[in-house]
Amino acid sequence: MAKLIKNRDIVEDNWKVLTLAANDTPETVKLPVGPLLVPLSVWRARRAELVRREWEQHDPLGVWLAPEDDPADIAADLDDFSVIAIHFPLAADGRGYSIATLLRTRFGYRGELRAFGDVGRDHLHYLHRVGFDAFVVKQPELAIASLDDFSEAYQAAANQPLPLFRRTLTA
Repeated sequence: MAKLIKNRDIVEDNWKVLTLAANDTPETVKLPVGPLLVPLSVWRARRAELVRREWEQHDPLGVWLAPEDDPADIAADLDDFSVIAIHFPLAADGRGYSIATLLRTRFGYRGELRAFGDVGRDHLHYLHRVGFDAFVVKQPELAIASLDDFSEAYQAAANQPLPLFRRTLTA
């Protein structure tokens, strides 16, 4: 079983990430049994079926967003998801950081926010700053230490709304 970093622990990853093959459509793609992360297009096409599946089969449901997806499209549905994952197709693509920040700050999402794709050890500290609390990375046992590469951050962020000078004044 694959592993991931979640809330600073290494845990089993039981989730299946659904992707569409070239001949699949959101309306007809087969949904595997178990905890499932579906792309936004499948959520849009089969929302009622997915919610019913979650309630009847007790299989947790999540959605994953691509860099070009707008998190506002799921803002009204956040309570339906156990996990929201954001795909990073390239390490240099920073749109996932903005999506995470919007989900945490503007839309108030408090559930698991997962980064997957081309996510490296050097990104974890910054991903955590914008609100991610779960990371699918190669060699999570080695990568987890990078969450503590910096002892303090000066700026405010999704995981620390007060800048350092405000935190020291209140201490």
